[in-house]
Amino acid sequence: MRLERMKDMTETTKTGNKNWRPATTLVHGGTMRSPFGETSETIYLTQGFTYSGAEAAEARFNGEDPGYVYSRYANPTVTMFEDRIKALEGAEAARATASGMAAVNLALMAAVRAGDHVIAAKALFGSCRYICETLLPRFGVESTLVDGTDIEQWKAAVRPNTKALFLESPTNPTLEVIDIEAVAQIAKEAGARLIVDNVFATPLYQSPFQLGADVVVYSATKHIDGQGRCLGGVILSDEEWINDEVMPFIKHTGPHMSPFSAWVLLKGLETLPLRVARQTETAGRIADYLASQSKVARLIYPGRDDHPQADVAKRQMSGGSTMLAMEIEGGKETAFRFTNALEIVKISNNLGDAKSLITHPATTTHQSIGEEARAELGITDGILRLSIGLEDPQDLLEDIEKALQAI
Repeated sequence: MRLERMKDMTETTKTGNKNWRPATTLVHGGTMRSPFGETSETIYLTQGFTYSGAEAAEARFNGEDPGYVYSRYANPTVTMFEDRIKALEGAEAARATASGMAAVNLALMAAVRAGDHVIAAKALFGSCRYICETLLPRFGVESTLVDGTDIEQWKAAVRPNTKALFLESPTNPTLEVIDIEAVAQIAKEAGARLIVDNVFATPLYQSPFQLGADVVVYSATKHIDGQGRCLGGVILSDEEWINDEVMPFIKHTGPHMSPFSAWVLLKGLETLPLRVARQTETAGRIADYLASQSKVARLIYPGRDDHPQADVAKRQMSGGSTMLAMEIEGGKETAFRFTNALEIVKISNNLGDAKSLITHPATTTHQSIGEEARAELGITDGILRLSIGLEDPQDLLEDIEKALQAI
């Protein structure tokens, strides 16, 4: 009887419903089940795939048969991750990469050719600035950096050969909030693609496609994994651009995500709403506490009315953030003393984790951009970036209070 049932199960089944709400999509969206009917998604830990005959292999390679060829191109477990995240974002297509920076590099490289021009917000992660300022010019692509919060600077920077606009919002580490809809309109009028790094907002609090973005990228290493286990990234856009411009890069340069990482990230997506909601609630409490402390010269949190772009944040974000930035009076020495006095909050340059993490951007994530650029971005020696985790909020408040008393 069991063998007969096995013979009847000859096709992989796929789940998904565009009418599902986000929490349901993040648990069930894109799941493919083998004939065994497993509950958890399968890890297809394989390099390649076999064919029933030489003719079948030929059909697979020339595109007549849409099946899998090689895991550097595509893999069933990775496809499940891609389908789930694109369902959440409302995108036509998604491709997963080995890291967030691989996704950023892929998005920019696929959008331009030699002789083109890119406009990017100055407030970018250090490695993103490296791509714009150093790497792209090696291939004959010019770049202009602007104050992302000043829409007039975006307009003034447009040239006839501008092909891509790039921003992250909220920004790393000072949490500036850029008006995505306004920048998207500029990109549209210029005939360029707007690429948005949506990591700090998460797909739960901000929907760049609804605001007019053409491409959205994530470091899945951050909130999507959320437990410090693996690296990953994803790029989302329309199907034509992904197939025509992104896929050739993936096939021939090899930034594809591993099946095991995809499986871990699928598990991360299942709990993403629960984690982000808890982290944001705690972040709001901690932000309110820090804003009242005399030793904190500046507190930046998108969920507060005193945020410099509070009106934009309220318009385009549905929640505050799991992240906050704070400036300690006394510069680097005092900031280090505060950081070293923390017990529960760990020192790490990662973010979006179940563990609360803190870093000193001037000496870590943004060390490479130089002192002048840091000063321009407001990244002083006293600035600290705090990523709120899942610990008890009162324990975190007591830990931070104790560290403030140590300076």
